[in-house]
Amino acid sequence: MNDIRFAFRKLRKSPAFTLIAVITLALGIGLNTTIFSLINDLFLRGLPFKEPERLLHMYSNARERNLLELAVSIPRFQHYREAQKIFDGFGGENNVPFTLTGLGDPVQLFGGKVTSNYFDVLGVRPIRGRNFLPEEEETADVAMVTENFWQKRMGGDANVIGRSITLDGVPHTIVGVLANLPFSWAGPNAEIWTTKPFTVPGLSYERVMRGSGFLRVVGRLKPGMTIEQARVALPSLEQSYRTQYPDKIDSSSVNTLKTLPEDVTGNLRPAFATLLAAVACVLLIACSNVANLLLVRFSGRSREIALRMALGASRASVLRLFLFESLFVSLLAGVAGAALAWQLVPLVPQMAANFLPFDPATRLELSVPVLAFTIALSVLTGLAMGIYPALQTSRANLVNGLKEGGRGTSGSVRQQRSRRILVSAQVALSVTLLAGAALLITSFVKLSRQNIGFRPENLWIGLVTLPQAPYPDQPTRQRFVERTLAALRAVPGFQSATISGDIPLIAAAASNTLYSRADGEILPIDKRAAAANHDIASDYFRTWGIPILAGRDFDQHDVTDHQNVILISQAGAKKVFGNENPIGKTLLVSSASVPVEIIGVVGDVRTRRVADPDEVEIYRPWAQENFPFAVIAVRSNLREDAVTKLVQSALGTVDPGLAIAIPQSMDAVVAQALGQARLMMWLLGLFAGVALLLATVGIYGAVAYTVEQRTGEIGVRMALGAQALDVLRLVVRQG
Repeated sequence: MNDIRFAFRKLRKSPAFTLIAVITLALGIGLNTTIFSLINDLFLRGLPFKEPERLLHMYSNARERNLLELAVSIPRFQHYREAQKIFDGFGGENNVPFTLTGLGDPVQLFGGKVTSNYFDVLGVRPIRGRNFLPEEEETADVAMVTENFWQKRMGGDANVIGRSITLDGVPHTIVGVLANLPFSWAGPNAEIWTTKPFTVPGLSYERVMRGSGFLRVVGRLKPGMTIEQARVALPSLEQSYRTQYPDKIDSSSVNTLKTLPEDVTGNLRPAFATLLAAVACVLLIACSNVANLLLVRFSGRSREIALRMALGASRASVLRLFLFESLFVSLLAGVAGAALAWQLVPLVPQMAANFLPFDPATRLELSVPVLAFTIALSVLTGLAMGIYPALQTSRANLVNGLKEGGRGTSGSVRQQRSRRILVSAQVALSVTLLAGAALLITSFVKLSRQNIGFRPENLWIGLVTLPQAPYPDQPTRQRFVERTLAALRAVPGFQSATISGDIPLIAAAASNTLYSRADGEILPIDKRAAAANHDIASDYFRTWGIPILAGRDFDQHDVTDHQNVILISQAGAKKVFGNENPIGKTLLVSSASVPVEIIGVVGDVRTRRVADPDEVEIYRPWAQENFPFAVIAVRSNLREDAVTKLVQSALGTVDPGLAIAIPQSMDAVVAQALGQARLMMWLLGLFAGVALLLATVGIYGAVAYTVEQRTGEIGVRMALGAQALDVLRLVVRQG
């Protein structure tokens, strides 16, 4: 007990040392616990499904078209469901938005159309009601909603099961209420699911069955079956499909499998591995920093140790005294680090949501095992650095120890070597982090300066889903566009407005079409290349700021009963036609091999990723091809919320039963596309700065403490004729 009190008094007598040591370790512990807690929630904590490690996500890949991890086609899914012997359950989801009416203002909801066994495959049981029944898969108008939908939109009605809601103008009966599904799997705002997964809005059954991908397919492995065995069994399924359906678009495609935990975090893993390494470096720097300070502190007390042992103290009692002091430092730092982590962890989702597709409402929990590990590491550091100098000094000659203590010392040669090694390690780790941060910043600056092909500033977008009943075909959807654009162009403050079928840089809204030259050898449908496809209305290029480089824009004559026409990107024209003039040339596009005439060439646009341009992009007039998903784009200097209200008001004059989904600025979309690179740049830069600060403070503290211990020696040197510059040179050289 006396040793504990003495250790506490010694720390209290050296507030500068105590403060530096505690803050240094607390930063390392707090930052590590925060980042490890995030990684634990993202990568280590399982999805709230039954045995998620047995759940596999199946992708379709057309490598010859450079199209990877696509949705699975409906004919392939149906063939596999009958023929496969890999899975206990095999289900699919067709992600589509719905327009909900009858519960207040119309609102767009996200979710999907699923096979009847979809939630059974995931192992999700409803908290009220039941899952879908097999007989409901293709004919029944039934729905399952989330707990959030039930509470928010239906007031938590106890009689929710059996109630009717109107989706896309069709009454649906609620048969079950699900617990809110994880953001990482279901995506943002997913609230409702229905059956009829093989019905695709805007497409005929014949076109759906050509082999385009629409389904997110999941399977639950049979007991005892591994993912490696499943992968070995896939080629025989692919071959049987290829043999039975040789003329499908995807007949030559191959399938890949991913476990669900790997699937939902796959894109983030490399970034967070780098982040993990960076924050571990910060902890190592903090530990080496404190170790250095403790070495300096304890090695300067050789006279005290020698005096204690001369008076009869045992080596064990000397060790205990030093250990208590280092343990106090570690424990105080642990408490401060835990408090820092407690404050930082709740802020992580809000911060991550600014950069990544991450739910800001996600509640991260402080990882107690990680906190315990980091505190234990700091305690071990304190123990090691407490034992080492005490053992060294207690083994030394007592007479020499008493003499050296009287002169003032910075420790033995071995202890000085240890301090230099620790300082070198701190500097090396800090420089490594700084170099990594500099490289990331350079690459991010280069990426952010990339020409994306359109002007995102002052550009607002919003998605509208057109219900099947009032908008069953292309002419009705064309009339909707004409009336909507007329209403938007009459709004004061709107510079221009247009409508299209996709949103650049949002992968879920991307569209592809097959193409082939009409002259020369025409490839089979399953061998044709794919291009990014855009269905656009008038004023599209002016609104988005995309230049027309050659030829002309679409006009009022480019309608259904006239010649089919397209515009092609500059890079696409170069790839397909080389040095030939593409104007007037004909391409065969889509799975129906529609002949279209090229009437213009436009600038290249980064449609999918900022870093990678698309080789070929094709633009078709909305009047000649369209689907029930309309993206409204408005260029205006008004605030985003003001534009949203004005667009909704204009839309209400056309069809009061429609609603706008995900209204946002294109600046926000571009920022999200750069989000992961920006987040990594900020965090790695922050950690590099913290590491450099810790190393600087640590080195300064160690040198300052050493100089303080050598005050007597310095006085003797100056009494014997040394100049201030000589003393400064000595200290700097040894520091």
